[in-house]
Amino acid sequence: MSEEPAEAEHGVEAPAGEGVALEAHGTDPDAAPLVVVGAAIRSGARVLAAARAYPPELAGLWEFPGGKVEPDETETEALIRECREELGVAITVGERVGGDLVTGGGRFLLRVYFAQLQGGEPVAKEHAELRWLAVGELDSVPWLPGNRPVVEALRGRLRP
Repeated sequence: MSEEPAEAEHGVEAPAGEGVALEAHGTDPDAAPLVVVGAAIRSGARVLAAARAYPPELAGLWEFPGGKVEPDETETEALIRECREELGVAITVGERVGGDLVTGGGRFLLRVYFAQLQGGEPVAKEHAELRWLAVGELDSVPWLPGNRPVVEALRGRLRP
C-alpha cells in the first residue's frame, strides 16, 4: 500500500516508533485509530490479490490493495487514489466487505470495500505480484493477518 508500512495496515505490530503511520499517528494511547482502506476488486467471480514486495518481514504475504485515508479525503477517494497509484487503474467503489478490523494494537482501523475496474489493467507498481483468485483459490496464497477476516467474508460473496 502506497508509502504506508504494511504493519499498520494489516494487523502486524510494528516496533515502537517505527513506520510512517506510527509517526503520523503519534504514540498517544487515547488517539483515535487511523483509517486504512482496501479494495476487493472483482472481475466476474474472481478477486484481485496483491503480494507485498516490502518491508522484508512482510514480503510475499498477500493483501487487498489500498492504503491510508488522508485527512482531506473520504474513504472512497482514498481507495480511488491508492488503486491509481499502486495499480494504474481506475475503479468504482462499492459496498463494504466485512466489518471494521482493528489492527496495530488498536492504532489502525482497516475497512475493505468491493470495487470494479473502470479503466486499465492492474499492474504491480508497488507489489511483487498480482493474482486474480476464485473462491476456491483464496487459500492458495498466504494472507496478511489483518486481511484474513475479509477473505473469510468473501467466501460467501464470490460466485463460482
